[in-house]
Amino acid sequence: MIDISMKTKTLRTATAKATLKLKSDTVQLLKENRLPKGDPLPVARVAAIQAAKNTGSIIPYCHTLMLDFVDVNYEIGRSKIDVTITVKAIHKTGVEMEALTAASVCALTLYDMMKAVDDTMEITSVMLLSKKGGKSDFSEKPDMQIKGAVIVTSDSATAGEKEDISGKLIVERLKTEGIEVIDYRIIPDDPDKLKSLIIELSDEKKADLIITTGGTGLGPRDISPDATLQVIDREVPGIAETLRAFGQERTPYSMLSRGVAGVRGNTIIINLPGSKNAAIESLNVLFPAVFHSFKMLRGAGHDN
Repeated sequence: MIDISMKTKTLRTATAKATLKLKSDTVQLLKENRLPKGDPLPVARVAAIQAAKNTGSIIPYCHTLMLDFVDVNYEIGRSKIDVTITVKAIHKTGVEMEALTAASVCALTLYDMMKAVDDTMEITSVMLLSKKGGKSDFSEKPDMQIKGAVIVTSDSATAGEKEDISGKLIVERLKTEGIEVIDYRIIPDDPDKLKSLIIELSDEKKADLIITTGGTGLGPRDISPDATLQVIDREVPGIAETLRAFGQERTPYSMLSRGVAGVRGNTIIINLPGSKNAAIESLNVLFPAVFHSFKMLRGAGHDN
């Protein structure tokens, strides 16, 4: 199976269709409810729902999902039946396989219940009509070159007693996302130095995104959130809340992070924890959704 543990949950939707061709006489028997096994439509509907819920047990590499909605619709023609299935779930992975499996089983159930009167039936197609959700739906890239900066707050790294790992990982991730890294700095856990550097990077160097790492906990030298709050114009609490919520699903210590996020002018400033794993997890949450903020800061609406 693919590892989806680092993905975020979003609303996933998929619609699939299966087509069953059959004799027009069989369609007439269906409409008149004169088939030997009874009305196949409600039975096939239940079979489709059961198939969607059990896709992970049928298709080996599919994840087992808790589904929020399964809808089954029939369109009965002169010599065919179209089955359309829509599946929804708030999850880390898509539901297209659930929709396709449900459509297939629905058509097979119809076939089974009518095969006694029609040996010409044929399932001619099973296809995915649409799917939505996941990062692909929120992967907008800004129409401008984003300039980023990384600040590592660490007394031990500044003194050369410990190698910075988190800051370097953040720099590499920013570059991977197409962001130009204009500054990477290691400073001690000093609130005045952090405030001065944030002001320099935002006001003078015009960084669009500043990420700090370290100093977000409860230690006596953990000053990053306090210093950040003193230099931002507006707080963006949703970013920090989302980072903590994502982290809390992976470690109970995430609730101890005091990291904040906010805006100074047109610069987004985000505090990340100092640990390597926490930094990686946080970056997976931030991208690509954080790109939308730069359009909003320039006055564009959500739909632009």
